[in-house]
Amino acid sequence: MPVDPLRSPAGERLDPLWVSLRVLLAGLIAAHGWARALAGGVAPFGSFLEAQGLPAGAWLAMGITGLEIIGPVSLLIGRAVAPLCALYSLIYMAGIVLVHAPAGWFVVGLGRNGSEYSVLLIACLLMVGWRHHRPWRGD
Repeated sequence: MPVDPLRSPAGERLDPLWVSLRVLLAGLIAAHGWARALAGGVAPFGSFLEAQGLPAGAWLAMGITGLEIIGPVSLLIGRAVAPLCALYSLIYMAGIVLVHAPAGWFVVGLGRNGSEYSVLLIACLLMVGWRHHRPWRGD
């Protein structure tokens, strides 16, 4: 069966706005992973994770970065959307706990490196994941 990124798992045609949001999220997530990989940030990320008490921080950092580089391809074509969105949400929730919440709410302006952007990403990921897991019948 050919891949149709404009159809839900139940086979119904998705609204172009949902597809656009899914594509935007794929781009943002890929940019996050590629930026870390290309800037040499994987090893420092692993060291940070280990300093936070997480085991195998280097492996965890490589796994997260790899997932952020490879997973967006699945989002683009509409495959494994719900599980990927759930996994990315968990990763970014951990980021809030470990990094962003201690810095406050705002990313810029009244603060720096806060939680607001991550909260927005998580909300969008959960909505897109839910849309792909259980097609909304009230459209």
